[in-house]
Parts: sequence; C-alpha cells; structure tokens
Amino acid sequence: MSSLKEICAGLPLDPLPPNRGRDPSIPHALVRTPNFTPAEERLALRNALRYFPPNLHATLATEFAQELRQYGHIYMYRFCPTLRMRAYPIDQYPCRTRQAASIMLMIMNNLDPAVAQFPQELVTYGGNGQVFSNWAQFWLVFHYLSTMTEEQTLVMYSGHPLGLFPSLPSSPRCVITNGMVIPNYSSREEYEKMFAMGITMYGQMTAGSYCYIGPQGIVHGTMLTVLNAGRRYLGSGDLRGRVFVTSGLGGMSGAQAKAAVIAGCVGVIAEVDEAPLKKRHEQGWLMEITSDLSHCIQRIRYSIAICFRECLYQEYKKTGELLVDLGSDQTSLHNPFSGGYYPVQLAFRQANQLMNTEPERFKTLVHESLRRQVAAINKLSDAGMFFWDYGNAFLLEAQRAGALVEKKGGGATEFKYPSYVQHIMGDIFSLGFGPFRWVCTSGDPADLAETDAIATAVLEEISSTVTERVRQQYSDNIRWICEAGKHKMVVGSQARILYSDQRGRVSIALAINQAIAKGRVSAPVVISRDHHDVSGTDSPFRETSNVYDGSAFCADMAVQNFVGDAFRGATWVALHNGGGVGWGEVMNGGFGLVLDGSEDAGQRANLMLNWDVSNGVARRCWSGNANAYETIQRTMEDQRQLRVTMPNPVPEDQILDRALQG
Repeated sequence: MSSLKEICAGLPLDPLPPNRGRDPSIPHALVRTPNFTPAEERLALRNALRYFPPNLHATLATEFAQELRQYGHIYMYRFCPTLRMRAYPIDQYPCRTRQAASIMLMIMNNLDPAVAQFPQELVTYGGNGQVFSNWAQFWLVFHYLSTMTEEQTLVMYSGHPLGLFPSLPSSPRCVITNGMVIPNYSSREEYEKMFAMGITMYGQMTAGSYCYIGPQGIVHGTMLTVLNAGRRYLGSGDLRGRVFVTSGLGGMSGAQAKAAVIAGCVGVIAEVDEAPLKKRHEQGWLMEITSDLSHCIQRIRYSIAICFRECLYQEYKKTGELLVDLGSDQTSLHNPFSGGYYPVQLAFRQANQLMNTEPERFKTLVHESLRRQVAAINKLSDAGMFFWDYGNAFLLEAQRAGALVEKKGGGATEFKYPSYVQHIMGDIFSLGFGPFRWVCTSGDPADLAETDAIATAVLEEISSTVTERVRQQYSDNIRWICEAGKHKMVVGSQARILYSDQRGRVSIALAINQAIAKGRVSAPVVISRDHHDVSGTDSPFRETSNVYDGSAFCADMAVQNFVGDAFRGATWVALHNGGGVGWGEVMNGGFGLVLDGSEDAGQRANLMLNWDVSNGVARRCWSGNANAYETIQRTMEDQRQLRVTMPNPVPEDQILDRALQG
C-alpha cells in the first residue's frame, strides 16, 4: 500500500492488511453513543460485512464488533492506508480522465493529517464532518475513479459508492448525496443510530463534497465578518486597538486568531482542549497562550468563553473599563452533546468521560453552562459589547437550554442577538458575494501565485465599473489575496479562496482557464466554493436567516442549485442534510468544476457559475431584499436570456389591516 497505483487497485483482501488499530500519535474522534438494541447492533455488523466476501467474515466480524462497542462506529481501521494522505500532483493519479484524478486529489486533501481533524475516522472538520463512513468505501471509490471513463458517473449515497452508471460526457463525473433522510426521521437521535449502522453520514459542508481547503477558507470568511462588524457596529473598518472575544480553536474555529490579526484587531479566543491550542500556536496562528485570566486582562491593556466572559464583566464592574468591543462564539454547537461544547463545570477529561457514561447528566450540565454563558454575554452587551451568533447554532441551543436570548416580537429565526448573516454577511450575499475558491492541481506554489495575480488583476479591472458597496468588497478581497500570501495560508493543497460576486467569479474562472490554455498555469485548476454561499444553503438560523417572507425554512434553493449545477457543467455535485448548525437544520450543496484550458471548460464555467449565483440572488430578491432586487435587475440587463419574476412592493399596511379586519 505504498503507492497510488495500489490504492486504486481495490480493497486489499488477499492477504488482508495487518490490523494496526488506532494511531496513538494523532487526534481521534470522540466515542459515539448510538444506544443500539441488540437487533440494531446485529444489523450494523451485518451492514459492514457486506463489503467483504464470506470467507473473510469470521475474521472481520470480531474486530468490527469490537470497534462498534468501543467507539460507537465501525471505521474499519485495518483498512486505513499506510500511504501518506495528501494532495499529490494530478499527473500522479492512475486515471483514465483528469476529471476523476481531480476528485481523487480533493479527497486525499480532505484526509491529509495536516488538514483533517480526525483523519483515521475520516473526519475533516467540525467534529463529525465525514468524507466517508468507513475505509472500505475509500478503497472502492478510488478503484471506481481510476477506471471510469467520461461516459460514466460515480453515484455516492452518504459515503457509500453505489457504482458507476452510464452517462454523457457533459454529465457530472460524480453525484454525491449525504444524509438524505425522510424529514420526520431527521433527528439527532435517529442520526446517531443511522450513522453507526453505516447507512447515512453527516458530510458537514465541504467534508462530504471533497472541497475543503483547510482553515484558509474560514480565516477569510472570519476576517471579512470582523471587518464588516467593525463597520456596522463601531463605525470603522480600522480595528486597531479594538478587542474581539470569542471561543473555539478547532477545525473551523481555529481560524479566528489569524483572522483577527489580518483584520487588525486584538483577538482573544478561549479553548478547553490543549491539542488544538498547541496546534494553532505551533502553526503561528496563535501568538500567546495563557491560563491566567488576570494576565490576559493585563495583556489586553498592554497592546477575553464562560468564566472568561464573567471575569471581563467583573473587571468592568470593578473598574468601569469595558475591555471588549466585539464578541461571538464558534464552538461546535451543532453537536453540543458529543464534544462540540464543553460545560464550564467540568474539566476536559471529565467531560469526555461523562458524555459517554451519563449522557443525560452531561446534557443537563451543557444547558446550565449555556445559561451561564449567555448571562455573562447579556451583561457585557448591556455595557456596550456588540455580540453576534456565528451560525454555529449557539443562540438556537441556548434558547433550547432556557437561556435569555428571546427577542420580543421577533420572528421564528430571530433572537436577542443577530446572526452574522442577519447583520453582517447577509447583505453581502444579497449582492451576490460568497466564498469562491480554486485549487491548483499541479501542487506547484508558482501556479497559485500566478492565479493570485490573475484574480487580483481581474478584480482591479472590474472595480472601476461597479457601485461603491461592491467596490468595497473587491477592495477587501484584493487586500486578502496580498495578506494570504504573507501569512502562509496554504495548508494542504495549493488553494485560494476569496469572496466574489457573479461577475467576478465568472471573469476569474475564464481568465484562469485561458492561462492554462496558454501554459501560464501548468495543470488543470479545480474551481469550487463553500456551501455557505449565496445559493448553496437553506439554513433558517444562518445563511437564510435574513429571509423574512416566511420561506426561511424552505429548501428549494439549495436543491435547485444542486440540480442546476449538475446539468450546467459541474464535474461533481453534492447535496447534504446538515452542516453548520447541525443535522436536520440545514440543506446545502456544492460543486467542483475542472478547468483544463479547453473551450468546453470555459463554456461550462460561464454557464454554471452564472446560475450558481443568480439562483440565490433571485430567491433573496423575491423575499423582499432590496440589495438582491438591484443586483438581479442589473444582471438581467447584462444577460438577455435571464428573466426573473420580480416582486411588487406591498407598502400599504392599511390595505392589509382592512382586508383582514373585514
């Protein structure tokens, strides 16, 4: 198993690889608690053995049963490859099509130990964002991809490769669905059982769609959020001397420290787990670590998160000095009772033990802790701190815990504090801006530098022809590209992310495709985006939380986007249940598209990217968003084939009152 060729040869069965178990030198996912009945446990074991011929069942059944009882899931550690997982240059993959090789590259990047949170459990980020459910699926997928032609499509059912099916050259090479569960059965409790049975999977967003690029993506998004929070709440994008207090340094939240530095403010982040704390410090993303709150306060004065926020409030009461300007929380509250949130009453190891031995008591302590955290936030907010929910289900779970987060007279998606979409990023989405990204499949930093220069030149050229609000976003992203190079944002594949609108995305993609054709970029480039985007996600407590016509809980946009991307030229597409705020709370989708310098690739990019943005802007326009109305109106003027149903204003409340009273 020392080469890519062997990885692509199919499941290694004769002989079986040795069972090395878990690697103690790397982090591992927490033990899961499916609470199986004996019949369900038996079914989970039967399901896992389906991947192997009967002559191996006696050998594998015993160890799979042990994994299930010890870890709450059958990961099939025996089949974890010894080959170093990373994004190898595209020409090294033994494939019949470069499209398939690109998918392989992206999968291996998602499982790179430098990128993935729990690589042996196939978790990329978020504590439970799976690439696959088990290692047998990995081997089968790579075998299928290595043999497929451009007249076949690989169909993926929640990590399971259903097989290769005949299709057209214009069709996607891979279609992925994750967590597509009948709505009435899409509960957390049902999920734990279904995942342990190996029949569904939580793909987060870009974990299960093979499009994660490491923490760079969330660094960029967080930087933009903090900058725009400063503009909205503090009246300035100049954040020098301002203090941003938040929680979490894990797979996604780990970006907060670096984002604060790039945005120019002081970032203070609370973290309970020493492993990610040390990892971010070793990366250079975190400048200083302390467990002394008094020292932390002195450091703030010289240039805070439950006990931490309480300490800040006590300092304010004692001195009258408010030491925090902006506040948030980025703990994994989509997964509050399985390691996503640690209650203040327990030490880290105590919490890990209790969540498995006494899950109901642990849940009670989480709720108590959330109420205490919100109480501290409320006091700091009353004193002048500006707080927002980071789309991690913080306010939703706090409400379920009984914390005082209700907004009097608010709608179903509104709380005492806004989500970052409602107050900060929602208007940016409505302008068509969102997280566009690309990966240079050569693995050559020179190609990334060239594409950075291309993107910068494109945005600078467009900037002279747009409105001031759009120009400001272009300026922020040009600044980001320059800063990303200085701050060594690349972890894993040679990738870049920026926020761009429809015109910018199409123009950048076409310019990169042309550069590949001319040899300025040495190999194909995969373009993609986060699912957290203009059109990609229906999430009433995050991406669509600023949709106020009652449709925030509808998922037509994300599903239509997935389907539309598929027949407009995407190389692969994905549709997920869950991601961001949790299982059963979200529908989201994404894509990958390979630019190879061909005219066909340019046509695909032009058609698909225009749809991929316009869909969401049109939906936001219909919901009553003024920015989206103006944006889609201008887009229709530029694209004569685009025709969108525009809403008529209903300004007269008196008409409604009279009609309803009558």
